[in-house]
Amino acid sequence: MADEATQELSVTPDAVAGGTTHVSDEVVEKIAATAAKSVPGVAELGGDVARFFNAVLDRVGLDQVGDARRGCSAHVTDGAAVVNLVLVIEAGHPVPQVTEAVRVRVTEAVEAYGLRADEINIRVDDVAIGSPAAPSA
Repeated sequence: MADEATQELSVTPDAVAGGTTHVSDEVVEKIAATAAKSVPGVAELGGDVARFFNAVLDRVGLDQVGDARRGCSAHVTDGAAVVNLVLVIEAGHPVPQVTEAVRVRVTEAVEAYGLRADEINIRVDDVAIGSPAAPSA
């Protein structure tokens, strides 16, 4: 027993398996949509058709279906993302300030996940004037 030596194994970067990592477009879409929705002055995301279908889904109890990425598309190539957003701006909020804040917030969010944000393209599709009337009791 005294003759047995304990051998320590060291883990070096050379011992780590290789491979590639690909972040899907859908992941970036969720990240970007969440970041955009958090900006003051953004009422919601999505164009007229998307909002119409979402309203129908809301009425039949499927309000979470497809909601995470609605109004956002992204394409990831070689660690770089191009994000396209469709926004509805709240009335009274200046479009240039809101869209710049969205670009900053989305860029920060995408880059926090280790990707590079090459483009954040924004289309303002509508303005939300007032809020829907609450149902009376």
